[in-house]
Formats: sequence, structure tokens, C-alpha cells
Amino acid sequence: MTDKSIEMKSGEYMAGQIQVLKGLEAVRKRPGMYIGSTSARGLHHLVYEVVDNSIDEAMAGFCTHIEVAVHADDSVTVIDDGRGIPVDIHPTEKVPGVELAMTALHAGGKFDKNSYKVSGGLHGVGVSVVNALSESLEVEVRRDGRLYRQQYEKGIKTTGVENLGEAEGRGTRVWFKPDPEIFTELVYKFETLSSRLRELAFLNKGLKITIRDERPDDPVEETYVYEGGLASFVEYLRGPRQPLHEKPGYFEAKRPEAEIELAFQYDEGFSENTHTFVNNINTHEGGTHVTGLKAALTRTINDYARKNNLLKKADETLSGDDVREGLTLVLSVRVMEPQFEGQTKTKLGNSEVRGAVEAAVNEQLAIFLDEHPKAARAIVEKSLQAARARDAARKARDLARKKNALEGGVLPGKLADCSLSDPSMTEIYIVEGDSAGGSAKQGRDRSYQAILPIKGKILNVERARIDKVLSNTEIRAMITAIGTGIKDDFELDSARYHKVIIMTDADVDGAHIRTLLLTFFFRQMRELIEAGYIYIAQPPLYRVQKGRDEHYAYSEAQRQEIIKRLTNGKGEDARGLNVQRYKGLGEMNPDQLWKTTMDPETRTVFQVTMESAASADSIFARLMGDDVEPRRQFIEKNAKYVKNLDV
Repeated sequence: MTDKSIEMKSGEYMAGQIQVLKGLEAVRKRPGMYIGSTSARGLHHLVYEVVDNSIDEAMAGFCTHIEVAVHADDSVTVIDDGRGIPVDIHPTEKVPGVELAMTALHAGGKFDKNSYKVSGGLHGVGVSVVNALSESLEVEVRRDGRLYRQQYEKGIKTTGVENLGEAEGRGTRVWFKPDPEIFTELVYKFETLSSRLRELAFLNKGLKITIRDERPDDPVEETYVYEGGLASFVEYLRGPRQPLHEKPGYFEAKRPEAEIELAFQYDEGFSENTHTFVNNINTHEGGTHVTGLKAALTRTINDYARKNNLLKKADETLSGDDVREGLTLVLSVRVMEPQFEGQTKTKLGNSEVRGAVEAAVNEQLAIFLDEHPKAARAIVEKSLQAARARDAARKARDLARKKNALEGGVLPGKLADCSLSDPSMTEIYIVEGDSAGGSAKQGRDRSYQAILPIKGKILNVERARIDKVLSNTEIRAMITAIGTGIKDDFELDSARYHKVIIMTDADVDGAHIRTLLLTFFFRQMRELIEAGYIYIAQPPLYRVQKGRDEHYAYSEAQRQEIIKRLTNGKGEDARGLNVQRYKGLGEMNPDQLWKTTMDPETRTVFQVTMESAASADSIFARLMGDDVEPRRQFIEKNAKYVKNLDV
């Protein structure tokens, strides 16, 4: 019997529907090709790959609950109540379907359009790659009233598919322990996992996802289920910002090219917060669906404004930036055969999806505006205010667009540039205060290290419109020095440095300035964070000296350890011991600043990464917005995690 001759019943999922494209090859030798890295990011990706299989079952309408557990040894279990991976013998490969799914790369039911109409995951490589990169893996399947189990070590089966007898229910359970020979990081972060699972629950309306962390003395468990789907997602993302209209706009549309789901809400803030997904995959690089979305938004709001005589001039037109100011929007598109550009699957290439999204948004947004005239007028008025601010900021925006970052002498006496011109070889320190800036300029390596001092606390961009942002002297200096431009004018290839290092004092004011800078980069130059160009310097807290022996401590525990070592356990009362607490970078001379904070051989810098733009968006809105109450709640909830409170 050939695959083509197999009769398909509604909802039937058999081994014959699993199509094999190519055998498993060299996953353990080159794991980065399949999961991106062998560090923390790749480690967490293992969980996402297993969960993706369960999500596919949910998208097909067969799974209602997914459970994820992180155990005390950082092994992970994922359980779903889907149909269960097939255990019958594959007609051509002559092995059980579950074994095929666990051992063959590019093997999966998602290649058969009758099994899964749409799916996420990495084209069927997921669970087999997890198996290959796990020290141990166990899969259990409940289907047809029986329980089956198979075990593996490093991708090689150690048992056949065992029939363990009768069992109730249905579904799949996968337990795995990542291989320490492969991964440099073996500890899961609960927040990282829970953030992605929450996102998946928003994207799959009504699906219940539970995550349990068994490692703390008091285990933590979170359950996510959102009957409102994307509308609930928008309300979560908007956070404390005051809405312009009470309820989010929401629609679903089914077209031959794609299934389209969208929710949006305008607020009184000035940031655009658009998040787009294709088959549950975050397309942060955009694509054809985003092009269609933006075109429809701009056209429909302009059409409404003209039809209702809300534009003062006949030739007045609102730009895309204008109509998206203060907009929180989530677009989720499901495509049967998505074409993603690049290895990262973050940019959709299907040309037909643009027209489908544009037509659906044109139609549904026009209906929303006609049915909600009060909200429509508020949206148009806000867009008009944004247009006026855009005109006022034109000169500053032109400044940000300049190809030559120093054209016109914008930064005389402020930027101490480096001599090398290759951006991949250079770095810029954004330093708080002229005193610290002076020490940094003297202590740096002038060949590849540039220094830009900034005065005091920059503008909080979370609470400011673009004209205010671009007229701020310190912000303008950063934009011009970095050279990329901002927002829609941003060009990563124009970056003059591939390391932008924030260096502030180790005190409360320094932490606030660092947060303001991160808010600016997140809202105006997010691509710098996504490219891994933003870093945070860690200056020492203490200098401990005894005679000619000098050491620097970056934490209280390190200080105590150094003192204990230098004094043979006598402590701070030992004679000849000098302990200096640094309150600011300016207290260090150029040589000390170089040795502790700027020398690549000895310094500690943290790369700023963004696992979830949605979670980051929500946190910035709560911490940096106008509303005090969400900020107070956040501090109360997270105070127990704070260390070195005096810094």
C-alpha cells in the first residue's frame, strides 16, 4: 500500500502520514545549525521544540492542555492531551511512527496536509534534534486505550517501543535531560520559559498551558489560558497606558492564502508596539504580512479621516508613523506553506499573504471605525497630533539620517572617537558624567575605543513624543555618534560600532540612567539589541589593598573573600588593610578604570539580549510609564530578588 492510497478519515493520524525527507545527520557534531547555539538560548530552544509539537496538535484541534515541568536536575517533561504520536509501523520505513519521529530529521506529520493544515516548529526537525542532544530521553504515548514507551540515550534507542498495557486518555509525554557534553549552560530560567509559554497561550485562544518549576524549596507553578486570545494579549501588552477606546478591536478572517487574526488598541502613549506572528513564530524581522498590515492601516485611517472631513487641508495626509503612534497591535497569521527568509524563520516571504492581510485589515478596520465613531475620531486626532510633532521634528530627524555621523560638527568636544574605521573592530562607551568621561578618555585604547560622555539623566522616551526625543541634546548626540538613525530610518549596516557599552555609576542614580538608556534603545533602536550590539559595563564596587597587593571586588561576597584571603581570615580589622568603596566612576583614575572596566582582557560586560519583545515591552511600559501603581506592584513583587541594594 502506498502513502497515496491510504484512506483518510477525519482526524485520523497514523504512521503512514509521517513522511521522511532525509535521515538524521550530524546533529551532535553541529548542534548550532539546528538550535542556534549550545548556550542558554539553545538550551531553552529544546523545550520550545517539544512544545511546538503539542502546539501543532492544538492548532489542529486535538489538544486542550499542555504541561511543562522543570525538575530538580534541570531535566524537563512536556505532556499534552493530543492524539499521541503514532506507534503503528510505518509502511515504507518499517519502524514504529514514534521511533521515526524521534530519530529521523525532517520526519513528521506536519508534511502531510491532511494531518496538520498549518504548523510551527522547524519543519519536523524538532523532537529528533532534542533527542540527539539529550543525555537521556523517554517518550510515552497514550492512544487507542494503551500506554507505550520508548527510551533513548544521545539519540540512540535503548529500548524498543514497549506496550505497557491498558491506559486511559490519550496524548504524548516527553521527558529529556540535556547532554552536558553538548551544552555550556545547563540551568533553565523559569522566566524565559514562562514568557514564551504565556505568549503561546495568548496566540492559541482557549489553550491551557501550565508550567511548574520543581527546583525551589517552594515549587512555582503558573497556568496560562486566555479565552480572549489576541484581545487579551493586547491588553497585557498595553499594560498601564491609558486606552483611547475601552475595548480592543478584534477580528478573524479566513482567506485561501491565510487565516488572519488581529487585535489592536490605541493608548495615550507615544510608542508603537506591534507584534506579528506566523504559525506562532514571532516574525520580529517583519515580512509580507507586515507590509500588508501597515499599508492597510495607513490607507484606511486616511480614508476615514477624509470621508469625515477630519483633515484640515485637502492635501493633508497622515503617514504610517502618524497612524501607528500609541498603537498596540498583535497580528497572527496562519499559512499552510510559509516561506521564511534566512535560517532564523523571522521574516515571512510569501507574496500572496501581503494581499490577503491588506484586504482583510482594510475591510475590518473600516467596519470598526464606522461602528465606533468616538474611538475613530480619537484615533484620527491622535494621528494628527503625531503629524504635527513629526513636522516639528523634521530637522532633528534629518540629523539622524546623515550618512556621515560627524557631518556639520554635531559633537565638537563631546565624542572622543577611535582611529579604526571598521565597525566590527570598534566599540563606544556611553559614560555618565564628564568626570568619568575624562577618566575613560585618558584610560582607553584610542585605536578602537570611542567615548561619549552624557550629562545626567536623559529624557524618558516612554513618556515623550518623537519631536521631544529628537530635540534632546544627549539623545541627539547618541543617535549621531552611533550612525544608524532610528525607528523607520534605522539602518543596522550604518552602525559605526558593533559594541555600544553603557557605563554608569554603581549606585541608584546610575541604575536609573542605565534604565533610561535601555528604554531609549528598546523603543528607538531595537535592532541594536536584537543584533547583540548593546552591552552593560560592570565597574567594581570595592578596591581592596594590603601593601602592594591590590584587588577589585564586584560584589559584597567577592569583597569578603578577598579580605579573608589577604588577612589570613582576620577580617577588616587587620593592620595595613585598605578597603575603598567606589561610589562613582569618577573616583577611579584612568589606569584603574582601564584595568577594571575597559580592558577586554579583564573587564566584565553583560550583553543585553531580548528573548521576548512582548515581555520587554510590558516591563518597560510598567517601569517607565506615567502610572505609579504598576511600578509599585512590580517593585514589591521583585524586591526579594534584589542584591547589593546599596549600589
